[in-house]
Amino acid sequence: MSLISALGLMSGTSMDGIDVAALETDGEAVVRRGPGGFFPYDAAFRAGIEAGLDDARIIERREDRPGGLAALEHEITLRHAEAVKRFLAGHPSLSPQVIGFHGQTVLHRPGEGMTVQLGDGALLARETGIPVVHDMRANDMAHGGQGAPLVPAYHAALAASLPPALRRLPVCFVNIGGISNVTFVPGRGDPVAFDSGPGNALIDQWVAAGSGLAFDEDGRIAGGGDVAQDIVARYLEAAFFGEPAPKSLDRGDFTTDLAAGLSLEDGARTLAAVSAGAILKARAHMPEPPLSWIVCGGGRKNPHIMADLRRGAGNVPVVLAEDAGFDGDAMEAEAWAYLAVRSLKGLPLTFPATTGCSRPVTGGVLVRP
Repeated sequence: MSLISALGLMSGTSMDGIDVAALETDGEAVVRRGPGGFFPYDAAFRAGIEAGLDDARIIERREDRPGGLAALEHEITLRHAEAVKRFLAGHPSLSPQVIGFHGQTVLHRPGEGMTVQLGDGALLARETGIPVVHDMRANDMAHGGQGAPLVPAYHAALAASLPPALRRLPVCFVNIGGISNVTFVPGRGDPVAFDSGPGNALIDQWVAAGSGLAFDEDGRIAGGGDVAQDIVARYLEAAFFGEPAPKSLDRGDFTTDLAAGLSLEDGARTLAAVSAGAILKARAHMPEPPLSWIVCGGGRKNPHIMADLRRGAGNVPVVLAEDAGFDGDAMEAEAWAYLAVRSLKGLPLTFPATTGCSRPVTGGVLVRP
């Protein structure tokens, strides 16, 4: 058994900062999870990324960097390099052999075979002195896939280490980031996965516009509001929810427009109900009902999303990643470390049932210092 030490870096659709996680793995069934860390973006830089989303709308080729995107990509990469250096300074026993680098998604148009993540893998390798695997979505799209989600291979590996009470398959992993995605892990065969709908993104946008806060910490704002069920129903009537899996979303595919006119509190509570409702609707696209739900990502910290999920799931357990023995904040960064090792070994990162690719395909570009 040959284990490779890896770091994973993730800056997700919530655009709040950089998650770093360490693990050792053979890229298959063996996963030895290490420490994780989070390095937040300051408000001004986060605003710069949001401005970059507007610049990205006119991209026609993946290599295009209109407006301020080239400068933004350079700065994002340097911030990732600084996060790696700070993380390793705090964990001097670690000696990673590879970094899995996601970058910052600014455009995702699966229908056009187009996805753009800002991040210069070669610059990161030079700055850190560590080989980097980046651009892990492109090869999937070249083979007809949606380019997302990529974490299912890691979720399937983790399913083998669930505690006895949750080890019955099938199980569904739920990642609630800016966009939510689900991974259905069956008793046999490849996982089934897809983006399920808006996660935290709409709540964050609503709260930022109405209060100036970056997000609704612990659901406190939503706690003073009520659910506008008619608005929830209108969101969940969107054609996306009826589309067959696999499928994926761009951050801009859903907006807060339907919630216009609600109070700050009612809007936050209603959009939390939308996030939960979107996840529950994902059951219709699974081969059979899951016997448990494992929830990770920042949205698990919103008690209203979790309460709505548990209410909607009935007697099926809905548990936090921590209750299953995992780190719900680090899991996506861990996945990028795991995928980097799979890339080094030429193992598939995606499968027909996770992204719609024509066959299981590997991916990623390796660059050395």
